[in-house]
Amino acid sequence: MIDPFGRHITYLRVSVTDRCDFRCVYCMAEQPEFLPRSDLLTLEEIERVCAAFMRKGVERLRITGGEPLVRRNVMALIERLGGWIGAGGLKELTLTTNGSQLPHFAKKLVAAGVKRINVSLDTRDPDKFRAVTRWGEVSHVLAGIDAALDAGLKVKINTVALKDVNEDEFGDLMTWAHGCGMDLTLIETMPMGGIDGDRVGQYLPLSLVRARLAERFTLNDTDYRTSGPARYVRVGETGGRLGFITPLTHNFCESCNRVRLTCTGTLFMCLGQEDAADLRAPLRASYHDGMLDEAIDDAIARKPKGHDFVIDRRHAAPAVRRAMSMTGG
Repeated sequence: MIDPFGRHITYLRVSVTDRCDFRCVYCMAEQPEFLPRSDLLTLEEIERVCAAFMRKGVERLRITGGEPLVRRNVMALIERLGGWIGAGGLKELTLTTNGSQLPHFAKKLVAAGVKRINVSLDTRDPDKFRAVTRWGEVSHVLAGIDAALDAGLKVKINTVALKDVNEDEFGDLMTWAHGCGMDLTLIETMPMGGIDGDRVGQYLPLSLVRARLAERFTLNDTDYRTSGPARYVRVGETGGRLGFITPLTHNFCESCNRVRLTCTGTLFMCLGQEDAADLRAPLRASYHDGMLDEAIDDAIARKPKGHDFVIDRRHAAPAVRRAMSMTGG
């Protein structure tokens, strides 16, 4: 699949649920309105859409949420998708999680063919963690990370940079992660969905964060890339990698190779644009995939050049009104 700007689309992010066992302040309201379960694609339907994308050249799948591991029987889907690795044309099956369920699922993920995961962790301070997630316990997440590492999973830590919340922790968080053999990626908060607080007040540009870290650490640019948008440096003092995802200060659209499928079967060709394609209707209209394939092709032909995220006092309303938890992390 090639979009109008010559980019090969090889990466599909799949949200299996909009539900989560945390209520992170930058992601959703404290009392969110979750989708009726009847609106969600079945696990079998999600597998069918993924299979259609893989036939069209998608090589990497990432399972997301909400928190994907809270969906009932989700391991059945992950196990079936894992069967496509190798001979089925799939190079990698990965997962983004908040880590809370990993003590139960880590070994099962490895058995299904998952080799690496991203764990969202914004702070290791118990009180701050409880404030950011509204009721989460950081000890549960740290236990999940330990379970993942013990099971043989490669773990990358994702941390959202939040002004006046965790900006004094990045150096120590990075040193801890690298000491455990994990990469760390810092992410700018994205203006998506309605939240209870002040999103402008949360925003911390990573250009400032990098400059501060450079006063304490040696940051050497690298050509290392994953299938995602992060740009990495190698940290001289720790030997580990530090990534930066900067949708606001320096967007990553020129090399975008991905699209996102929501748990309701809506395909977003760009995280920061509202244009979308309904794949649920053609999926359910026929047991044959002709209509589904056509809908996918039409969607890729509309993939925009990039997003228009802005965050400042003049743009206090979110650039995109749908929540990140509905789009797929």
